[in-house]
Amino acid sequence: MSSRDKKLIVAGGLTGAAVIAWRTLFPWLQDDIKLIRAVIPGGRETLSDFENGRYIIDKFEEKANTQPNQTFIIFEDKVYTYGFVNSMANRVANVAATWNLKLGDTCLQKLGLVASFINYHLRDEPLSHSITASDGKALIVGQDDEFLEAVEEIRHTIEDIPTFVLGKQQSELPTGYKSMDSLMEQALPVDLCKPVRNGMNLLSTMCYIFTSGTTGLPKPAIVSQSKAIAAGKFMRTIDLNKNDVVYTTLPLYHSAATLIGLFGVIDAGAIMVLRRKFSTHHFFEDCRKHGVTVIQYIGEMCRYLLRLPPDPLDGTHKIRAAFGNGLRPDIWKEFQTRFKIPHIGEFFAATEGIGSLLNIFDKPGVIGRLSPVLRRILRSAIPIEIVRYDPINDKPIRDKNGRCVKSKRGEEGLIIGLIPPTKKDFYRGTKEMNEKKIIRNAFIEGDAYFSFGDLVYIDNQYYVYFRDRVGDTFRWKGENVSTMEVAHTLTEIDFIQDANVYGVKIPGSDGRAGMAAILLKDHKEVTSEMLKTIYERCKHSLPSYARPLFLRFMKEFTVTQTMKHKKVELREEGFDPQKVTDPLYYLDELQNSYIPLNLNTYQRVLESKL
Repeated sequence: MSSRDKKLIVAGGLTGAAVIAWRTLFPWLQDDIKLIRAVIPGGRETLSDFENGRYIIDKFEEKANTQPNQTFIIFEDKVYTYGFVNSMANRVANVAATWNLKLGDTCLQKLGLVASFINYHLRDEPLSHSITASDGKALIVGQDDEFLEAVEEIRHTIEDIPTFVLGKQQSELPTGYKSMDSLMEQALPVDLCKPVRNGMNLLSTMCYIFTSGTTGLPKPAIVSQSKAIAAGKFMRTIDLNKNDVVYTTLPLYHSAATLIGLFGVIDAGAIMVLRRKFSTHHFFEDCRKHGVTVIQYIGEMCRYLLRLPPDPLDGTHKIRAAFGNGLRPDIWKEFQTRFKIPHIGEFFAATEGIGSLLNIFDKPGVIGRLSPVLRRILRSAIPIEIVRYDPINDKPIRDKNGRCVKSKRGEEGLIIGLIPPTKKDFYRGTKEMNEKKIIRNAFIEGDAYFSFGDLVYIDNQYYVYFRDRVGDTFRWKGENVSTMEVAHTLTEIDFIQDANVYGVKIPGSDGRAGMAAILLKDHKEVTSEMLKTIYERCKHSLPSYARPLFLRFMKEFTVTQTMKHKKVELREEGFDPQKVTDPLYYLDELQNSYIPLNLNTYQRVLESKL
């Protein structure tokens, strides 16, 4: 054997030993490499789209031209091709072209206009506020009598906004409304000239998606064209392609359903199966019927599916991946094993946030990774830090120099994202609304970070885990619930002096359920009529997920020095009658009221589905 061969053998042995040593000492490096390989192709495509000004609407029109007969949407067993949807969108756009709207007005994307996604559960002031806050220039009401009734109730507050109704002829509509069907019948299904979108750029607003926050009423989060393009690449990390069929039961006013689901499907030229409302009993039946290969989820949805009785067909489907967020570690493996889901991809992001995290490692409970390697290689994609947080004062802890303190591994902290100079606002509205989400001079003078409002921690191998929401907003049934919005609804009732709303944990459920501590006027005693009134007001004015499940009637409130309600002790006491001496009640849909909660009924409440 030559000396050269010996040297090669020694070198090969050393290299192999080095690789084994690295894998032994730093096993998490393999996941770093896996993540980098998963995100770089989509990242390159995103940069290419940015450079070429290839927006979501352009991608959709391209697919309509290159694969017009390819199925795009399946809804209620009806199949809509890319070509058909494009022709219908053209009809709408040609109608809207006669409304004298200008680029950037809130209405429609085909014309370079901004779309505003209104939560169809909203009623009364939240609905009126959402329409006016987005500066809507036209309102299109969906094909449902319930939607028209909701708009009719607040019509006096939006009289200046022309309103068009789907599913009705002009003769069937009240005065002041126009039939969208009649107008579309007269419009041509032809493409508009692209120059109508001239002036649109990456920083242009594409749409508003409403989020609930501590300011009370829904806030229109600004989604730019660049963010829409980037969000459409999320599912490329699970290799989404044109042969995939994506099943989404989340409402399309959700950023997960639209930005990640719908835009991801358009980007890949795939198929999307929609359902009007999530159904546990029909979920996998739909997946089998339509050959679904990818499902979108939120954690609570998975918990509902696990409550189904075991079925021999549980694992009979073509699903290769589930993609979503909020799947808690206590049910992760059970869900994946029982329903035979080969791969689960978890992401962490916010509609208006800066940066995101991904768990493509099938590691239960993890929302992403923040290792030194990833921070260096993917810095622009993961501009995220985790800082120590003071829950009492609801703000980051700062050192003697006034700078934020980065959390150590294993230490809970607030997750924040570096705001680029090009980012002006997160919400359409006042400066104060935007400023509340910004942490200034965090690490150096002049920097600015977006606060996600979430507490997380990093373990010793740099995996990131979600802990809880901060402040007043909490999550229930996959929705952010604004405590101020609920409190405002309650205090409009004439016998209620004040209301303190917060979220409480229920064993076996994700998020926090709504609970309201109530102070009655003139020290009145609770009556069955009062409870009935509270139930009816909440049902009429609040979406189902925001209605308090528990009521606590107090004789007096404790407040902070700045006159804010104290919530920490109330959250800890929850609705346990062994800890709470005040009268407690729980929501009973069968009796259409709130029912006394005591030691006898407490266990039954815990075991119920609420």
